[in-house]
Amino acid sequence: MQKIKLKNIKIYAYHGCLEEEAKIGSFYLVNLIVWLNLQKAGKSDELKDTVNYAELTRIVKKQMEIRSHLLEHVAQRILTEIETGFKTIRKVKISVAKLNPPVDVCIDEVKVTFVKKFR
Repeated sequence: MQKIKLKNIKIYAYHGCLEEEAKIGSFYLVNLIVWLNLQKAGKSDELKDTVNYAELTRIVKKQMEIRSHLLEHVAQRILTEIETGFKTIRKVKISVAKLNPPVDVCIDEVKVTFVKKFR
């Protein structure tokens, strides 16, 4: 099994439990790794034999636009849509990180990570 990795998809969104987060928003980084068999694509050089990473980024962007209180909820929605839309993907690892979260200490990010095997 091989993998496709999308690193540091940076998106401005409005997630969080605080009212201010819904108004002001902040930057988020999404990292996504999908595992699948890429041997046919390696031989054929055809997009139809792999997963179009532009479609994966479209899913991430679409789900990040839907406001949630919890990063866990956003990550789960992304996982669900990938599982539904891509039958060739066997495993996904997703991390969603909020940059500069509103806490009373200096912290770069808070991040949740989910790993799920399909089928």
